[in-house]
Amino acid sequence: MQEVLARSKGRMLSATDDSAMMKQVQASHAPDGREVDVRPILSIIEDIFRRATPSTIDGVGTREHVDALDNNASPAALSGMLDALSCDIRKISCEISCKCSGGEEAHATTMDLFNILSVYSWDAKMVLSLAAFALNYGQFWLSAQLCNKNSLAKSMAVLKQLPNVLEHYNALKPQLDALIKVMLDLTKCIVEFKQLPSQYISTDAQAMSTAMADTPAAAYWTFRSIVACHSQILSLAGLRDEYTASNTDAWELASLAHRVSRILEHFKKLIAICYQQIDENRQIEAYHNLVRLLETIHMDNMKVLRALIYAKDDIQPVVDGSSRTRVNIEVLRRKHVLLLISSLDLSDEEILVLHLYREHKAREEFDYAIVWLPIVDRSIAWDEGYRQKFEQLQAMMPWYTVQHPTIIEPAVVKYAKEVWKFSKKAILVPVDPQGRILNQNAFHMLWIWGNLAFPFSAEKEAALWKAESWRLELLIDDIDATILEWMKEERYICLYGGGDIEWIRRFTTSAKAVARAAQINLGMAYVGKNNAKERFRKISRIVIQENLSHTLTDPTEVWFFWARLESMLYSKLQHGATVEDDHIMQEVMTILSFDGSEQGWAIFWRGTHEMARAKGEMAVDCMMEFEKWKDDADQMGFVAGLNNYLQRVHTPRHCNRLILPDIHGPIPERLACAECGRTMEMFFMYRCCPE
Repeated sequence: MQEVLARSKGRMLSATDDSAMMKQVQASHAPDGREVDVRPILSIIEDIFRRATPSTIDGVGTREHVDALDNNASPAALSGMLDALSCDIRKISCEISCKCSGGEEAHATTMDLFNILSVYSWDAKMVLSLAAFALNYGQFWLSAQLCNKNSLAKSMAVLKQLPNVLEHYNALKPQLDALIKVMLDLTKCIVEFKQLPSQYISTDAQAMSTAMADTPAAAYWTFRSIVACHSQILSLAGLRDEYTASNTDAWELASLAHRVSRILEHFKKLIAICYQQIDENRQIEAYHNLVRLLETIHMDNMKVLRALIYAKDDIQPVVDGSSRTRVNIEVLRRKHVLLLISSLDLSDEEILVLHLYREHKAREEFDYAIVWLPIVDRSIAWDEGYRQKFEQLQAMMPWYTVQHPTIIEPAVVKYAKEVWKFSKKAILVPVDPQGRILNQNAFHMLWIWGNLAFPFSAEKEAALWKAESWRLELLIDDIDATILEWMKEERYICLYGGGDIEWIRRFTTSAKAVARAAQINLGMAYVGKNNAKERFRKISRIVIQENLSHTLTDPTEVWFFWARLESMLYSKLQHGATVEDDHIMQEVMTILSFDGSEQGWAIFWRGTHEMARAKGEMAVDCMMEFEKWKDDADQMGFVAGLNNYLQRVHTPRHCNRLILPDIHGPIPERLACAECGRTMEMFFMYRCCPE
């Protein structure tokens, strides 16, 4: 920003390089503290300039004449202000009418204007001087436009020698129009600076202090341009047909327009910087207000939901996914609300599973509503591709969604990222009927326990874990009907995974042979590999074609199996669990580390709690070497015998890899290996879209 200010300041100084002249201007400034709201006057000035100059200057204007001022304050509202200011406006009008000339006299006239307006603020000086010029300019063109329609106006025009002026006006019209426009724009810019909200930007701010220091120069060259414009118009009176505008006249107007344009460019850059700072300070204030609001106890959830979704009443901000109609936030009053916060990269699987739980909750009498709040990068233009992506996701959702992502305030986005730790992966934030935030992310609870986790508070999560144990039902949930049937039949169950089809062939063949030899009823199910959708499709087809075992058939089922395991790990981490003191976390980390390797793995279950696990060649070898632990299997039971053998052949040398994608919250500083308890080394891996 400082570099931008320096470059802009340099151009500004080149346009106003007479320091002695600026000292003279500053010396004339003696404000008495009066405050003048110049905006209504500036609006009238702009209207005069807009209506005054007709598109043709043959004495008959082609624009429609409108007597009433559009969108301006009424004359009655302005009368008090104009009574106080009219004397000074008339003085300036007389000054520029009587003394207009070039060179040193133009400077002297300009300084006379500053002396007349010495008690006013800089923005008021500029507006009042422009008002005086607009008064003369408007009277001139009013007579010109009426002279062919009104006898009185015609006689007045003759005395004012208007026919001669109009006849020669075209020669300087481009230069005059350009100069009038730029000095009007500069005046509006200075007034805009005065109106900046002081609570969001102080006069000590660099851009603001620079603008205040440079305003006298802006005022001087505006006054000087007013003098020049009026002088050129008056000089046209009394001239004959042989008159042609001199190059000097045109050059003087063009030179002033160029000088004022450079000053205007400088101020536009300054005000852009000020608005940026104002916006930043407003966002900081809005964020702090949101923090205080969410920490306050409320009677219901309306204040909180309005702050998080949309605070104004000018639109219906929510779309009801079941009817595709817009509704008011009031439909959420005193309800449990789950805020689904995500980017536009929300997966189909997340939507589908969330949809299933939403359908179940109606039957299970869990009353909550879901609202999707999509977070988008506002620095990237909202184009047709983003619109289509948003609408496609919105069409998949039967719950409530915001009608457009841009209605979500930046303060809410900041809060979601800084407090709720939203990054790329979706989070689900529960808000109770009193507006309390119950949990920073309830997705883990929903994925693990479904609607039994209602109302999805941190206290409920702790209670559920306290009552939980590592069991087959926790691992598999109700993802696959065949496995659930095996559990009812009390069969031995083997879940296995990995992405190596040759390992799968060797393992399933040897495991079937062991089941026959041990005379056990073994059900085997392939559960795939995390984040490997296409590989799962290929391998599951082979598993089915070669009748290797049962397999999960839907990639969504595979996604949900691994999503639940990750949710268990993240939930345990949030509650401070470690592999040393938490058996469930130890088993979850073991399976996830199995999946992190490129080898296959298997878990054998008997009932809901008895289990044995192995990975890679160890899993195949223990099947191939069944004769070595057959007696243990007969005496201790199949799973206990397998465990006993695995402990005998276990070697301390191993390498387990655990991949933690999209962790919500801080990354754990230390994670112990689930197999040996030693601290695992941490690496960061960048990955572009999984399969």
